[in-house]
Amino acid sequence: MAKSSSAEKALRHWCTLFAQHLKAEKRASIYTQRNYLSALERFETFLIDHLGGPPSIDDLAKLETRDFRAYLAQRRNEGLAPPSLKLELSALKTFFSFLRKRANIENDAIATMRGPRAKERLPRPISQKDADAVIDAAGKLKTTTQKENWELCRDAALMTLLYGVGLRISEALSLRWGDAPIAEAISIKGKGAKTRIVPVVSAAREGIDAYIAACPYGTDADDPLFFSKRGKPLSARQAQLTMAKLRAALGLPDTATPHAMRHSFATHLLSAGGDLRTIQELLGHSSLAATQRYTKIDSENMLRIFDKAHPRA
Repeated sequence: MAKSSSAEKALRHWCTLFAQHLKAEKRASIYTQRNYLSALERFETFLIDHLGGPPSIDDLAKLETRDFRAYLAQRRNEGLAPPSLKLELSALKTFFSFLRKRANIENDAIATMRGPRAKERLPRPISQKDADAVIDAAGKLKTTTQKENWELCRDAALMTLLYGVGLRISEALSLRWGDAPIAEAISIKGKGAKTRIVPVVSAAREGIDAYIAACPYGTDADDPLFFSKRGKPLSARQAQLTMAKLRAALGLPDTATPHAMRHSFATHLLSAGGDLRTIQELLGHSSLAATQRYTKIDSENMLRIFDKAHPRA
């Protein structure tokens, strides 16, 4: 019993150090931290049953390909889709890579594991007409949303920022009161704490100016730029709920989310002849492959228009 307790403490110790590594060194997003640590907890629970007791660090080094496959098979039987299975495997690979560097624990089996092939999920933008309608409705739907005028100004400014600049919702909500008035170009800290400079269209700057003039909160430079009704920082969840009301009022599909405004920004720039490398920099993608997904959307749109408009199609 003492041996099991000792093994459990040893593993917990390395999991704690791994959590610190994700946050301080890899600067992983809060979502990645949460998902990776949850995957490790599930894997530990699996190993307790699989090995007959809490695993030690030495047990981890001895795991074979079949052990990892058994875990993924269990997760698949629990209803996990291929993309989520790949995330579980990514969490394990990152953890074992950490153990190799910090604890001198080698496991060759995990390095050879390949995740299930998943059908590529393309971004789902909305049309330029619908994006404009969202921004317009955000500033007008007072009777539907029961919001005060300053809140309508806030919603319109936020949606204009997402579509006009291509920010992630977390990036937009990270802006501070001291960032205003917004300049023609601003510095944004994105995923992995990587900083990029993005131009801000005049419509977004004007929308934020109008919101600031109407907002009853905000005094210090470190205050959030976007406030909730009660003067707290506006959350991503509150922005999503606002978008849900807007799309319901406009008859848009469920895929019309705050992030879809960012997808629309990229897709419409590409359709207008934007350069892939430039769009990559504007979006803050670390890999060009992530940006290239938008070329597939553009191709699909062109084929759809061709089929609809060509007299011989």
